[in-house]
Amino acid sequence: MNTHQEIIIDQFTRQAAPFAQSPGHTNEESLRLLIELARLSRADTALDVACGTGMVACAFATVAREVTGIDITPAMLEQAQLLAERHGLTNLFWRQGDIETLPFPDHNFSVVVSRYAFHHFINPRAVLAEMARVCRPGGRVLIADAVPPPEKIDAYNHFEKLFDSSHHRALTLEEFRNLASEAGLQIMRLATYKMEMELERHLAASFPNPGDDERLRQLLREDIGVDRLGVDAHWRGEEIHYAYPVTVIVAEKAV
Repeated sequence: MNTHQEIIIDQFTRQAAPFAQSPGHTNEESLRLLIELARLSRADTALDVACGTGMVACAFATVAREVTGIDITPAMLEQAQLLAERHGLTNLFWRQGDIETLPFPDHNFSVVVSRYAFHHFINPRAVLAEMARVCRPGGRVLIADAVPPPEKIDAYNHFEKLFDSSHHRALTLEEFRNLASEAGLQIMRLATYKMEMELERHLAASFPNPGDDERLRQLLREDIGVDRLGVDAHWRGEEIHYAYPVTVIVAEKAV
């Protein structure tokens, strides 16, 4: 296990319980959008890569025949199992493992998805190549993640790194296009939406380094009406809100 993986496990072991309750992550409208974009049906078997607390996997399991979630952090998988049990879902399977070397055969799933995770990956090229490998010919690969404008990406990465030391780097849409092409995938559809967060609630569920919480407050205050960070910081009453610019990329694997 490398140092970055150790940081991810440390962060998400502490974040597991609050992460499972986060309104931004549990938003039903965004989950329905993924189901629609994946063109999910009862014939599908799906894999959720870096599944976290299982929100996408559980949503997919209400439609697909079978869903597997894989994540490196045991505490996140424990939350995922609890969520599946609360919803009475029995067509779900959980695996702990490294997503750069997925422990599944070639062409094993008709749908492979990863949500809000690619910015954590040191080697996104390897992850997407693995997602493509385990996808069946003619199957769909979906990535949903924050995709800031290229001119704002450095400021955005600085902002996110203060929130979460396991953040590595957000990718531009052009980078995602290139990675998809290298993995033998053809992008078929794109969709965008905003994932709105309230600053203090997000801070309470995160574990920034000492002093970085006040730096984040100051960054967002100064960015209201300016938007150098690409997150549309704004006041809502006396609360600071901001919105992650999420892009959903839907690609198909050649037959």
